Formats: sequence, C-alpha cells, structure tokens
Amino acid sequence: MGAKLYGKMSRRKEIPPYPARQLLILALCRICEPIAFMSIFPYIYHMVKDFNITDDETKISFYAGMVTSSFTFAEFSTSVLWGRLSDKIGRKPVLLMGLAGTGLSVLIFGFAQSLPVALFARALGGFLNGNIGVLQTTVAELVTVKEHQPRAYSIMPLVWCLGSIIGPMIGGALAKPVESLPSVFSPGSIWDHFPYLLPNLFSAICVFMGVIIGILFLEETHSERKQQRDHGLEFGNYLLSRIFPKKPVAVPRTKNPEERPLLYENEELLPGYRTADGSDQEESAGDHDDEHDSLDLEASGNKMSIRPDRKPTVKAFSRPVILVIISYGILAFHTMTFDSLLPVFLSTSPPDHHQPSSLPFKFADGFGFDTKTIGVILSIQGLYSMVSTSFLFPLVTEKLGALRLFRFLSVSYPLLYFITPYLVLLPENLRMVGIYAIVVWKCTYSTMAYPSNAILLTNSAPTLLSLGTINGVAASTASLSRAFGPAVSGALYAMGLESGYSGLAWWVTGLVTIGGAYISFRITEPKGRMDGNNDDDDDAEDDNDDNNTIIEGGRDSSEIIRDEAGRRA
Repeated sequence: MGAKLYGKMSRRKEIPPYPARQLLILALCRICEPIAFMSIFPYIYHMVKDFNITDDETKISFYAGMVTSSFTFAEFSTSVLWGRLSDKIGRKPVLLMGLAGTGLSVLIFGFAQSLPVALFARALGGFLNGNIGVLQTTVAELVTVKEHQPRAYSIMPLVWCLGSIIGPMIGGALAKPVESLPSVFSPGSIWDHFPYLLPNLFSAICVFMGVIIGILFLEETHSERKQQRDHGLEFGNYLLSRIFPKKPVAVPRTKNPEERPLLYENEELLPGYRTADGSDQEESAGDHDDEHDSLDLEASGNKMSIRPDRKPTVKAFSRPVILVIISYGILAFHTMTFDSLLPVFLSTSPPDHHQPSSLPFKFADGFGFDTKTIGVILSIQGLYSMVSTSFLFPLVTEKLGALRLFRFLSVSYPLLYFITPYLVLLPENLRMVGIYAIVVWKCTYSTMAYPSNAILLTNSAPTLLSLGTINGVAASTASLSRAFGPAVSGALYAMGLESGYSGLAWWVTGLVTIGGAYISFRITEPKGRMDGNNDDDDDAEDDNDDNNTIIEGGRDSSEIIRDEAGRRA
C-alpha cells in the first residue's frame, strides 16, 4: 500500500506557487527600458528636422527611421552572444549589464546635436542591451507549469504597455522645454542648447533605479548559478528585514528526533525543495524538471546516490522552434513598422500643393500634429494596452489556446495595415475617432500576439538549459526585423509622399503580414517539456506501480528520503 501510494506521489507533483514576488521585481527592472525606448517617438521627427540635414521634409521620415533602426540593428548583432553569456554566467548579471547600457545610451542621445551622434547613441544601447531574450528565459525559468503561463507571460507586455504610457508622455511634454515651459526653463540655459536632454535625463534616472532594484532584490534563475552567493541580494534582504522585521518562528521541542519536523523556515533546504519565488516547496522524488537539481534514489544494496542534472543531448533548434522564431521575426517587423510609422504619419504636414488624387490608391495627405498631441495619443495607446494585456489576453488564451489565438491574429493582421492610410481621407470631425480606433485595434492584437508567441516558443523548447540560447536567437531575429522595419517603411513612406501614394509603406507591410499568416499555420505545438507536469496518464499507469517504487533494506523510499533529509538538516 505504501509502495503504491509513493508511486502515485512520484507522478503527481504539486503545482508550485505562482512566483509573484520575483515577477514583480523583474517588472520593476524592466519598466525603465520601454520608458527610454518609447520616449523618443513623439519628438524624433522634430529632432531630425532640427539637425538640418535636408530641406526636403519628405526625407525626414527616412532619417528618423534610421535613428530608430540603429538600436535594433546593433541589438541584432549581439543578442545571441548575450543569450549564450546568460547560459554561462547567469541571467541576473546580463540583465543588469543591459540596463546599464540603456542608461548610458539615453544620456548620450540627450546631448546629441547631429545625426551621427544620435545614431551612435542608439547603436550603443543596442550593442549593450540583450535583455529581450534573457527576460523571456527568466520568465520561463520562474514559471514551470502551463497553468501559470497566461498570467505570467502577460506581465512583461503589461510592463511595456505601462512604459508606453509614461515614455511618450515624458517625451512629448519634456522635449524642447524652453518652448513648452518657458516659465520654468529660460532661453540660453542648458535646456535651450540641448532641447532633448530633459526627457532622456528622466529615462536615465529610471534606468538607475531599475539597476538598484535588480542588484538588491532580483534572484538568479539559472539552474546551475542560482545556488551561488549573491551579496547584493543578501544586502537587499537585510534591508527588508530592518524595514519589515519578522517574528522568530518557534521550533517545537521534542525528545524524540523522529517526531521533529524535517525542515524549518530558517534552515537550508534540500536541492529542488526551494521555489524560484523564495517559498518552500517539497517536491516528489524522482519527478523533477530538467531545470532543478534532482534527488535520485537507486536500489543498490543499502546505498543512496544523488545524481545531478545532465546537460540536454536533444536538438535545441527543432522544426517547431525554428518556425516560431520565424513567426516572431515577422511579427516584430510589422509591429515595429507600425510603432515607428504612426508618429511620422501623424507628424507629417499636409502638402502645400495637393497632387491630383485617384482613389482608391493614389492620395497624399497628413495630420500635422505637434509633439504633445502625438504624446497623448501614444500614451492612450499604452493605457489601453495595459487593459488588453491584463484582462483580454488571459481570458482569450484560456478559451482558444496560444496556438489558435496566434493563428487568428496572424490571418486578420493584413486588414489593419490596408485600412490605416485611409485615415487621412476622413472628415476633420472623424479623424481623431479613426486614429483611436486603429490604435485600439493595433494594441489589442499586439498585446495578445507577443505573449502567445512567447508561450509557443517556451513550450516548444526541449529544456530550459538551452532556452537562453534559443531566446537569444529569437531576440536577434526580432531585432533584425525591427531594424529593417523602420528603415524600409521610412524609405517607402518618403517615396509614397513624393509619388502621391501615401499608403505605400502601410500596404507593403500588409503583404509581409500575409507571409506571417502562412507561417502560423505551419506551426505545431509539440508535447514537450511543459507537458511533463500534467498527470493525464496517472490512472493508466496504476498497474505499473511496482516499477515506480524503490525498496531499500525492507523500507519504502519515503523513509529513505526522510532519513537523508534528517542527515542533511
């Protein structure tokens, strides 16, 4: 009876607690990056114009696209290296180095007064920041069961949405402060000589705070590095203990050592008994994931052997993984194109001499909005994205599943890019309504497509030990796509304005999304590592309980585990 009970327990592992604390810390570190990245969009068109590169305003969008793309081109060149480095030295140091690189980049960008300096600053940030893939890997190592995935994988997009609110508001409000806030910032001051320094200084302060939070409170998640001593984390825990002192836990006294609890809150736990969230979780022996140290028992006389996890020998880049990475690259291309093209689209002034239109395709017009108006529009976009990420994505994913949801979004994406350029043809009283409708449409799709793709990639990976490299390749692919997106769309947009086809860039991007729709139907979701936590076949295996029971010297394995834990304690 005891052997049968142990056999079932070895297959039915309790679901670990949701790692809310560490995901919160990760979010606080992450939020400074979208603030820094998105803050430039409201003023990038005007910044490039102030460089006095050209008198032809139709070419400004091309140079603005170059500035935006320089970050992602540089990120493409180093993302795989950062992913591999995180597999060797751990996730935390790579994340902190990426944050520091972002801080240095935005400071240089704030002082830029020419196009080469602006390009260098953005490229430097891309070279030093490989956090996209490492962040995805960290989340995957924190979340080890499918039940937690929809909620957990919506956290980072939610953080990006929050940064998308703060960043454009800061960029639009603080750019050119001498003109927008003359009562506070006087002409001839440093803010007049460097009109775009103030929003970047704000971003640098946010990055500095993110680095401090990461040093003090972020835990390492790499299976082979998380047991190493972390002086920063120890100091952070010390600070928390001084601010929020805990009452000591009374240890029950008993004469019989067999009656004492094996583990207390302040005692060292066995490998695999501590969750990534810092809580204590006893796991069943013989049923550990690849990412945890395992405690394996072997019937060999009266001996017990403890075997560490071995490196995976399976192929990391399988066909499902490659297809998901390709779809991720296509998604990054067209969504980045939208993000970079929309502010330029809204900033473009109506041409002085309208070229003759020939509907439905030949027309050219613009909105001519200022930086504050564009900042408000982008901030509302971020606000709605938070709602969509928090409520819509978990609900829809639970109903449809990640794969079916991603396919639906991929198939219907082309319509978004076909309709967007026609906003300029709306009457004046309906233009803002149309803009917000398109923004809501775009945000709804993006906030569901990215986490769905991340879930598919994690579930397709054979093991977490290679997920850092896989996510590094995925991030590199996405960075290359994001680099080409603004550059290509900027050139096409300028070409379209000159020829009278202002929708050219949007429609070409729509053709790219058709390719993404085709790839989405080639993706399969294999029964992989994440399915190892499911117990659908327990009843079918009850007849084989003898093979799941370990007997040593007349004792069942639960007694063996208890005795070994007692010796270690």
